[in-house]
Amino acid sequence: MPSYLIVNVDVHDPEKYEAYKSGVMPLVNRHSGEYLVRGGHHDVIEGDWNPTRLVLFRFPDRASIDAFMDDPDYQPLKQLRHSIATTDLVAVDGIA
Repeated sequence: MPSYLIVNVDVHDPEKYEAYKSGVMPLVNRHSGEYLVRGGHHDVIEGDWNPTRLVLFRFPDRASIDAFMDDPDYQPLKQLRHSIATTDLVAVDGIA
C-alpha cells in the first residue's frame, strides 16, 4: 500500500535550502519515492491551518519512508534542514 510523506517547510535560508533539495532528491529516488507536490501554490479551503510551503512524497510503503528517514546518507541533510528551516512532517498510509 502506498504511503505519503507530507512536509510543511518554513525556509529561513533559501540558498542553503537549494543545496538541501539537491542532496535529498537522489535519496528519495533511492528509496523508490517520488515528489508529487513541491512548493506550488496552495489555498486553505477550510480551517486554520496555514502551511508555508508544502511538499508531498509518495513511497511504495511505510517501510520505505522509514528507510529514507533513517538512511545514514540522509542524516547530515536532516541536520542541515533543521538548521535552515522549520518543518513539520507527517507520514500517512494510502489506500491499497
